[in-house]
Amino acid sequence: MPLLNRARELDQRAFDAVAAAKLPGLEYVLPRLSRIANHSVLWGGVAGTLALTRRPRMRRAALRGAIAIGLASPLANIVGKQAFRRPRPLIELFTHPARPRVTRAGVTLIPSIRSPWRLPTSPSFPSGHSASAAAFATAVAMEAPAAVAVPVGVTAAAVAFSRIYTGAHYPGDVLAGLALGTVAGLGTRLLWPTLPGPASSRWSKPVETVRGITEDGKGVVMVVNPGAGANAGGRDLTRALKERLPAAEIIEAGGDLETTLKDAAGRAAVLGACGGDGTIRAAAAAALDHRVPLLVIPGGTLNHFARALGIETVADAIAAYRTGCVARVDVGRAGAEIFLNTASFGAYTELVQRRERLEGRLGKWPALAVAAVRVLRHTEPADVYVDGHRRRVWFAFIGNGRYGARGVTPTWRARLDDGVLDIRLIGARRHISRTRAVAALLVGHLRLVPDYSAWSAGKLELRGADGPLRLTRDGEVGAAEGTVTVTKDPAALAVFVPPATAAASAKATTGRIH
Repeated sequence: MPLLNRARELDQRAFDAVAAAKLPGLEYVLPRLSRIANHSVLWGGVAGTLALTRRPRMRRAALRGAIAIGLASPLANIVGKQAFRRPRPLIELFTHPARPRVTRAGVTLIPSIRSPWRLPTSPSFPSGHSASAAAFATAVAMEAPAAVAVPVGVTAAAVAFSRIYTGAHYPGDVLAGLALGTVAGLGTRLLWPTLPGPASSRWSKPVETVRGITEDGKGVVMVVNPGAGANAGGRDLTRALKERLPAAEIIEAGGDLETTLKDAAGRAAVLGACGGDGTIRAAAAAALDHRVPLLVIPGGTLNHFARALGIETVADAIAAYRTGCVARVDVGRAGAEIFLNTASFGAYTELVQRRERLEGRLGKWPALAVAAVRVLRHTEPADVYVDGHRRRVWFAFIGNGRYGARGVTPTWRARLDDGVLDIRLIGARRHISRTRAVAALLVGHLRLVPDYSAWSAGKLELRGADGPLRLTRDGEVGAAEGTVTVTKDPAALAVFVPPATAAASAKATTGRIH
């Protein structure tokens, strides 16, 4: 095994070189960093901090990081170590502060200050600390912005180096751990696909520029729904908006949200709306009626439309307004009512409502599982005419634009102006087991369900077979009498987009809104 012996010799030389290195100040930092990373305590703290930001991207990064560690740690510490059982480096600790030296007997001398705690006795290959660090850093980089991902990556690299510096691992152990962790981090995509960038990254029409934009928000009339999701009791948010846009008129909506929005749109150069998807839908209707651009500020629980635009915070929205850049997006119509994200009927309506009630306590996917089981146990399929054909329907999803995620509850789109409806149905024409239906819903492989169909169209006609059709539009439930035509108004709504979105469309010809 000459090649293996050569690799071991190079590994020992690299280990000795690190042992001989003198890095002032790091003798105190790296050993403590290595110890904090025991049992992934360090990464648990980082994940908790990210989750506390309440930003969707940060929460996704924290959850993906935890999943990645859950994959990497057992592979490194149980499978890898037991399979290879490589001994730890032979070291002796000494207290003399002079430069360490390597004995000819192959025992490396390391200052005791570098290893003030008891060294592990488990097998050395691969490094579990390095695997967990790389897994967490890779997962975070897949979700979080560079301002977060880079410091996490640097910290992960420091943890990995500390395992050599303290004498716990050979460099080869660390490199193998880093490779294993990186693969585990990337592998989380198989369990949970990553979200793409904002849906507004490409436009079929040029990005336009609004005239008369001022830093202080003159001409903006902003309606805040204080009872929406994250805004409950949201006086602080109203105060923050007044500080950033002092010349804007900011209204906290009372009882009749739709009337308030219509009145605001009638005197606004720019209509702003702060709330969840239901609030934004009502604001879009008012903006369309009065032909004014809409400034979307996320203030609900899920904020699907705002996130599709690339707006996750108030700061993102204010930056979008100050660029003056506006894009035009499609608007879905179901009868007299519009929708920006989705319309639905059948048990899907109840599924969404149950999931949203449970999501705050359980998280999205556990809430979806519980909601799906409850719906399938207690709900009957809807009897509906779909384009003139009578069907019994369990779940029906109609997306304003093609949704890229698999499954009956997709959440992201690549485009907001593609001119089509994304239609997905689970029928009740054939018997399906409850377990099979729930599994198909959760993993997204709806073709496991015999009576599943999906297609794209510009128009869909619906009519309840036994009376009014219970129809949900962006989470708002209502009853529709007679035949309901679901269609699209292409590029009908003007919305402010963030600077990054505007930059992505820089090659388009600039237009004007008067």
